[in-house]
Amino acid sequence: MNRDLENMRSQYLKHTLNRTDLLDEGMDQFKTWWQDALKANVNEANTFILSTVRDNRPSSRVVLIKGVTENGIQFYTNYESRKGQDMETNPNVSACFLWIEQERQVRIEGTVSKISREESERYFQSRPRESQISAWTSPQSKVVGNRDVLQEWRDRIEMKFQHVDPLPVPEFWGGYELHIQQIEFWQGRADRLHDRFQYVREINGWNIERLAP
Repeated sequence: MNRDLENMRSQYLKHTLNRTDLLDEGMDQFKTWWQDALKANVNEANTFILSTVRDNRPSSRVVLIKGVTENGIQFYTNYESRKGQDMETNPNVSACFLWIEQERQVRIEGTVSKISREESERYFQSRPRESQISAWTSPQSKVVGNRDVLQEWRDRIEMKFQHVDPLPVPEFWGGYELHIQQIEFWQGRADRLHDRFQYVREINGWNIERLAP
């Protein structure tokens, strides 16, 4: 098995990334790569790994991006989940997008804050009704005895809101904005000599530097 793993490798030959290709604003560069991913029909382009830290212990999971602003990116979750509790304690987080079809990775570091209740409500009520019910049903990250328990809870929620459409937003659910302080664009290249550029937000704009692969 280990030998098979040792022999797994790919050559990245699709694109290059030079300093002259980059936009001056980190968020503008992110939006450009985001649009490239959409045009290329990258599978699940809206997924990213969100990493949080509590008591010096990191924790990571896949999250869906739901908005891009001038300051960063937005996503939604249960405030009482593991990640929600982590971010309440420590707002410093990191995010990582992998768009493998384009041999690209974007790494982000920054801090999170909750978005307005009005914005969370607008998004929540735009979701499919089934997703709204699931948000009400699940005590995310908590231990449950078995799936039948979840189904019983869901049945009760469906009964409770059978004449309500759309559902109200749970108090324990809402959105976050990740305010980007540092963002890195990685372009795969042949023979592991990849292109990497790091943007660091400063008072008067972004400082851009090339990093060794």
